[in-house]
Amino acid sequence: MEALKPPDTTRAQSRARWKQDPEGVRSNILAVALTEFAENGLSGARIDEIAAKTRTSKRMIYYYFGDKDGLYRKVLEEAYREVRAGEEELQLDHLEPAEALRRLAEFTFDHHRRNPNFIRLVMIENIHHGAYLAHSDLIRQLNETAISRVEAIYRKGVTSGIFRDDLTPLAIHWQISALSFFNVSNRMSFSLLFGEELYSEDGQERLRAQAAEMVVRYVTALKQALR
Repeated sequence: MEALKPPDTTRAQSRARWKQDPEGVRSNILAVALTEFAENGLSGARIDEIAAKTRTSKRMIYYYFGDKDGLYRKVLEEAYREVRAGEEELQLDHLEPAEALRRLAEFTFDHHRRNPNFIRLVMIENIHHGAYLAHSDLIRQLNETAISRVEAIYRKGVTSGIFRDDLTPLAIHWQISALSFFNVSNRMSFSLLFGEELYSEDGQERLRAQAAEMVVRYVTALKQALR
């Protein structure tokens, strides 16, 4: 007599999870997909691999996100949402302008250093000429808040006579992003050419402080910088 096969409970358990915690399942998919896209690129990432590493199935990934392009776009949106949410939590409005700008620069440096997959994702999107960013209204809206936050700090500093008045918030945001982004994006090539000194824990702490100081000193009015 043929032995009875044990019941396959995997599918039933997955279905129960979808019903009990749909947001948890969605978040799990996005977290795994971020790593897959960052490590393998848009072309190299596979939905099969993402499903195998999550608590769900290919069918549910397509249900939530439509297709691989839709999943990739949502990963991008969530990555940018996380950065902007972190900036919001800094509560910079009550700080003096120079201190607020310093805190923002330090946060950006820390976020990028601790989230190298975010940097890789942005680099991949640049390889694709920003094609997916261009079709995301949400990302544009999220990043408008980044500029408005810098603008509020900058205008306050200009009004109080602390900051020079010949800059733009967009240029200041660019400076902060450039210093923080390069630290991660070029780590391998830079350290192979020049050594690991800057990438030790102490080296990174010094770079963090120096990057923030560079931004503040650049934006500070000349009469203040000369004191």
